[in-house]
Formats: sequence, C-alpha cells, structure tokens
Amino acid sequence: MGFETKRLHSGPDAIAPDGSEVRVLCQLSRGGLAVFSLPPNAVSKAVAHRTVEEVWYIISGIGRMWRKLGEYEEIVELTPGVSLTIPTGTHFQFRCDEHEPLTAIGATMPPWPGESEAYFVDGTWLPTV
Repeated sequence: MGFETKRLHSGPDAIAPDGSEVRVLCQLSRGGLAVFSLPPNAVSKAVAHRTVEEVWYIISGIGRMWRKLGEYEEIVELTPGVSLTIPTGTHFQFRCDEHEPLTAIGATMPPWPGESEAYFVDGTWLPTV
C-alpha cells in the first residue's frame, strides 16, 4: 500500500444520491473522506445507507439535519463546529437555511462502495435538489 495525497477540487467530483455536491478526498481500505456541499436554501433528498456509516463535521453554512433510526428521530441544527454521526440504516435529510452553501467534511466507513449504497426514503421536508 502506498500513500495518497489530494488537494480539494474547485468543482464537484460527483453528485451524491441525496443531491449534494461531493468532492472526494483520500481513502484507505477502512474509510474515506469527502467534502459535501448543499447550495444556499436547498433541501436534500432523504436517503439511507445499506452498509456504510458516516461522521460529519460542519465547516461552513447554517442548516438542519433530520435523522431517524428505528423509533428514534430528531432534527439538529447544523453550524460550523458541529459534528454528528449517521449510523448504518439511518434515514436522513439535510437542508441549507442560509444564503451561503452548507459544507461538511464526512468520513465514510467503509469507503463508499458505489451507486447502489444509498436508497431513497420518505423525509421530513420537500427536496429541492
């Protein structure tokens, strides 16, 4: 195994199933890192993941995230400095509530396996992306 070094691209590498922009960073065999961004005043599609779990850290913007796992659900405020978890199977949806994009760094464990990983679920807000 070698080393990997990457610089953040100015444009997205992909669009996530939830509609957010993704800029892929480094990956190893047990996890990957990416930057997720949602445009101003946008609402993502609600999704869940089949096999991966994620940890997010909000770096800019203001918004909210809805998460539901089993009978437990909550909506949390997203502001710079907030970190949150998305366990495998969690239904989640997020929104940007300001005129500046909502941007988060996310660690995915194991690394993102491909398009069939996420599936759509009923969310709490009407998606706009």
